[in-house]
Amino acid sequence: MTHILAIDQGTTSSRAILFDGDMKIKASAQEEFPQHFPQSGWVEHDPADLWSTTAGTCRAAIERAGLSADDIAAIGITNQRETTVVWDKSTGQPVYNAIVWQDRRTSDFCREMREAGHEPMFTDRTGLLLDPYFSGTKLRWILENVDGVRARAEAGELLFGTVDTYLIWKLTGGAAHVTDATNAARTLLYDIRKGRWSTTICEMFGIPMSMLPEVKNCADDFGMARADLFGREIPILGVAGDQQAATVGQACFQPGMLKSTYGTGCFALLNTGETPVTSENRLLTTIAYQFDGKPTYALEGSIFIAGAVVQWLRDGLKIIREASETQPLADKADPGQDVIMVPAFTGLGAPYWDADCRGAVFGLTRNSGPAELAKAALESVGYQTRDLLEAMQADWSGNGENVLRVDGGMTASDWAMQFLSDIIGAQVDRPEVLETTALGAAWLAGSRAGIYPDMDGFAKSWALERRFEPSMDEDTRARKYGAWKKAVAATLTVS
Repeated sequence: MTHILAIDQGTTSSRAILFDGDMKIKASAQEEFPQHFPQSGWVEHDPADLWSTTAGTCRAAIERAGLSADDIAAIGITNQRETTVVWDKSTGQPVYNAIVWQDRRTSDFCREMREAGHEPMFTDRTGLLLDPYFSGTKLRWILENVDGVRARAEAGELLFGTVDTYLIWKLTGGAAHVTDATNAARTLLYDIRKGRWSTTICEMFGIPMSMLPEVKNCADDFGMARADLFGREIPILGVAGDQQAATVGQACFQPGMLKSTYGTGCFALLNTGETPVTSENRLLTTIAYQFDGKPTYALEGSIFIAGAVVQWLRDGLKIIREASETQPLADKADPGQDVIMVPAFTGLGAPYWDADCRGAVFGLTRNSGPAELAKAALESVGYQTRDLLEAMQADWSGNGENVLRVDGGMTASDWAMQFLSDIIGAQVDRPEVLETTALGAAWLAGSRAGIYPDMDGFAKSWALERRFEPSMDEDTRARKYGAWKKAVAATLTVS
């Protein structure tokens, strides 16, 4: 049993990746699932889709590798965070669709809570802001708006979980209702300093504590996957939210190390060590990982739209058929045009936290076309990343290298990574293994199973594929970033 099965349940697809004893990818499978948009600003998933695609891709990956369950030592899980599921603990039947992290339906409630002066308390205890992004207000919405749910919850009939919790419950046949500290830290209900659910916040939201899962370390015993799923019982030994799993997969184990993951959104995490750092620039204080009951903290900046802007070019504007077409299209853009796209399709995340503003394009001319829009889309990710890094530099007084480790689907674009290096004025390192999120989950499970190296050994195995160095002159960098800041200010003003 020298293989690890990593489940990577994301916002638009579920993936399963089998890693061998050397932490190399043996086989993988991926399946997309539908997104549901019942109203403007609302985003939902059918929990049945999350489960069926997860189970299906796991079986497919095992089959493609030519292996059986007897070859798998453990399962590691990483997942889209903040997405909220409530289900019947007897039947497993969800009471409502999963409300996705991108969903903004609780904006008014969050605004009311902020105006009532509650945000400092939430930030002090959870490290988070009062924003629809997080799970707590989504859970409250389900309790308040779905017929009969509150009474059933108060009677102890219902369970709450983020996607990791729901998948573990399904994998174990309802035997385990658990989560890990990194996912708990994203709910707006968990006290990251005391390491427990906040009774004060749960009472304020009217959430019965009986709904909440047990919180474990990232490398821990999360239960046994049922024998009827894969052929024999397999222990689940590692869990982390996707951005924390990427932090682990990038071996950012020292304070000051920084990574940024480019998937549907973009998420930058800065390891701050054993002490939580309170941001003065509206970044999030969160748990990077937790071992043996001891959390390591991070500052996090969240961009809601990164890779999703390329999906919009493909599915919304239909100016490309495949994401890979974006780079050659951007190369054709007129260098004399400065088209700027602010992709606030679901509001803006850090450091602005404006849930109500919407996307805008500036600088269009009669000659602007698909090439200029493609270039502006890719550049928007670099600009937003610089916003995050500048906020982090203002908050973080410790020492750190002027290096950004990157991963995720968008990092395959040399064009986007070179612009990122240019606009932030720093070195960008792309690793050999781009599937760092799944790798992080695999290492958590594999180290717990005793077949992968310890933290130091894993850090030494990190390998560089390509380094991007800034080549843009300072005047151009300042001019372009200044234009971006003006565009954002105009977008926020419109809202």
